[in-house]
Amino acid sequence: MRLADAIQHPKWQEAMNEELLAIEKNNTWQLTDLPKGHKAIDVKWVYKIKVKANGEIDRYKARLVAKGLEQREGYDYEEIFSPVARMEIVRLIIALDAQRQWKIHQMDVKSAFLNGPLDEEVYVKQSSGFIQSGKEENVYILTKALYGLKQAPRAWNKRIYSFLHATGFKKCASNHGLYVKTNDYGDLLILCLYVDDVIFTRSNLKMIGDFKHITMKEFEMIDLGLMSYFLGIEVIQGDDGIFIHQMKFAIAFLKKFKMEGSNSIKTPIESGIKLTKEGDGRTIDATYFKQIVGSLRYLTCTRPDICYVVGLVRQYMESPRQVHLQVVKRIMRYIKDTTIFGLFYSSSKKIVIVGYSDSDWGGDSDGRKSTNGNCFMIGKTVCFWSSKKQSIVALSTCETEYVATTSACQSVWLNNIMTQIGFNLDVPIKIYVDNVSAINLAKNPVFHQRSKHIDIRYHFLRDQVGKNMIKLEYCRSEYQIADILTKPLKINAFIKLRDLLGMKVVPDQN
Repeated sequence: MRLADAIQHPKWQEAMNEELLAIEKNNTWQLTDLPKGHKAIDVKWVYKIKVKANGEIDRYKARLVAKGLEQREGYDYEEIFSPVARMEIVRLIIALDAQRQWKIHQMDVKSAFLNGPLDEEVYVKQSSGFIQSGKEENVYILTKALYGLKQAPRAWNKRIYSFLHATGFKKCASNHGLYVKTNDYGDLLILCLYVDDVIFTRSNLKMIGDFKHITMKEFEMIDLGLMSYFLGIEVIQGDDGIFIHQMKFAIAFLKKFKMEGSNSIKTPIESGIKLTKEGDGRTIDATYFKQIVGSLRYLTCTRPDICYVVGLVRQYMESPRQVHLQVVKRIMRYIKDTTIFGLFYSSSKKIVIVGYSDSDWGGDSDGRKSTNGNCFMIGKTVCFWSSKKQSIVALSTCETEYVATTSACQSVWLNNIMTQIGFNLDVPIKIYVDNVSAINLAKNPVFHQRSKHIDIRYHFLRDQVGKNMIKLEYCRSEYQIADILTKPLKINAFIKLRDLLGMKVVPDQN
């Protein structure tokens, strides 16, 4: 939309005036002369329409954005990194809340980035259409961040951290987007921060009300009530547990790439298929391929059943060929068949966490590297999962399983997180492995002929087993849930393991 057209439209004009009013009210800038030797950054208007479920326009929203590409490092910005809660942490909080039958609340900060004080001296130009008469040559010096600035997320994070720290929250050392507050009675208030989205839960309902009150006094906040939608993930909170899914995103994704009318299929990849970089067929548009794979990667936030195959096709994004596109389209046909699937975390009296670790020896046709598959279940549903190619070429099934199980030592990180948010585990986390030799190697402190070539860093597993932080257990291959994260499977095996992950059909909300 052109600025000239927007200014003439009453609704857009109202939205732009609302944005400028928020900026002025927040003391974000001051009009001044541009000092000699300095450069002012240009700004632009970004427009967005919020639509109701019935298709009616709910709200016109305009945002003034600085053109951050014009900034120069060391001149008008320094540090830009801003920590956020990882998706694994969000799922962990959801799973724990389901176990304890707590509810998750959500708030949104209006114009969050406008609250972050700047350490640098930054100047921006006046916006076209809103230049003050008689002061056409003046610019704004920013006292607080503006959307589009490279350091805006970091400035906001420093501001919200200062507020949370002052009100009694402690930042978790294992993830800086997670905060915990404890009162004198041992009650908990747990908060996850993802830029300007705030979700929080508690063991004491009064702590929720108190937190909302002090936060809304400090910032302009929108109380969204119980969390129902977060970063594209739909959340259904019930008395018997919490269901998460991405059905709307999946449907929109299929429509975007014109696959909504395709034939559905029961598995995301054909059993036994082997892909190589020099695959069959001509090369295709890499940008188009990356757009599809990027959307599929986001779907893995609630879809562990496609994690392996999405990780596989990611390896061919730089120079994709027709055969790679065929595999991607098969994934999309599978998504069409399973758009109504998600993860259900049920309530229970006791929190039990178990892990599964597996690998596919030498499954990579190009480099003969193996693929790790790891997952951790809270109750009967998977909460953490990973499918990743190993960095070494393993010389035996024992070695590749041993290396894969070492990568499952993220259970140590998980244990630390649980302790920091007040959920102490009384027993070591069990990790199920379907290779007896790998289990024996982890328990045996002697470097024998079969294992002396294994890099010492992988013996971290043996150290954790010795400290009783991890307990390895054998399971038969047909019950190895992590197998779905390592290789293409036949339809019956795939569906069985998908069910064991805790994936279910989205409940009817009508």
